[in-house]
Amino acid sequence: MTRTSQWPVPPDSIRYVIPAPVIRGLSQHPLTRDLYPLAFGHYRRAEGHHMHREQHNDHLLILCTEGEAYLNIEDQPCFVKGGDLVLIPAGAAHRYTAAPDNPWTIHWVHYTGPLASAFAHHMGFVDGLHVQHIGRQPRLLVDFNGLLSVQQTGFRSAGLVHVANRLRQLLAGVPLSLDQAAQTTQPDLEIIHNFMREHLAERITLDQLADLTGLSPAHFATRYRQATGVSPIQHFLHLKVEQACQLLDATGHSFAHISRMLGYDDSYYFSRLFKKIMGQSPTDYRHTHRH
Repeated sequence: MTRTSQWPVPPDSIRYVIPAPVIRGLSQHPLTRDLYPLAFGHYRRAEGHHMHREQHNDHLLILCTEGEAYLNIEDQPCFVKGGDLVLIPAGAAHRYTAAPDNPWTIHWVHYTGPLASAFAHHMGFVDGLHVQHIGRQPRLLVDFNGLLSVQQTGFRSAGLVHVANRLRQLLAGVPLSLDQAAQTTQPDLEIIHNFMREHLAERITLDQLADLTGLSPAHFATRYRQATGVSPIQHFLHLKVEQACQLLDATGHSFAHISRMLGYDDSYYFSRLFKKIMGQSPTDYRHTHRH
């Protein structure tokens, strides 16, 4: 049975915990066993809300619609505010506390099943990313509220099969909501790419690129990949290789000299990078394209 916080729920908030025998049924039912909820709810202005778990066996998705909270996941502190979507994966030690002067309002769901980790990846929670800013998303609120439609069904199987599939709908729709949020918070790609082109002779970092946008490195990398399909550093390396191709075509410089021009003292390393991207060595490229 999942362990929820012991925050005393006032009349304008809801906590719904599915009994352990019913959970066993969900874990075996062919329509729910791959992904099913354990508990969910809606806390409004949750003053005094806090939790500390060293171990837990389920995933916890939290949508903060207003207010603030302090969160720590695997010793990584972060500040959660209205419009943030948080995923605490199974097994991650964590603690959170609602801000005393501006406590958060949240929708939340504990869930598990063989597909839980795959959905985490689908939602973009990868490479240690636990918080994504999603803004105001009516579609997501409808899906969270859909979970609460199971109330007053007496834990009947039909209602719980329905809510388990509402959970699947909720998780599957998160990337669509993120896409909508990205349209207004997308990094300015022209500025970023101009910076890359101006620094082809250097070895720039993800932190430098993120500073141009005002986002955290992890948040910037996620937004950039959503916009382009590749990581920012991967795109920068492709620009370097493009420039190397132009120099191989237009000059008689040795590849060692071209490598130094592009910030690589180790031409052997850059040659391997070139071959990985182009599918042929610099020597073969020069020979093929000059004859």
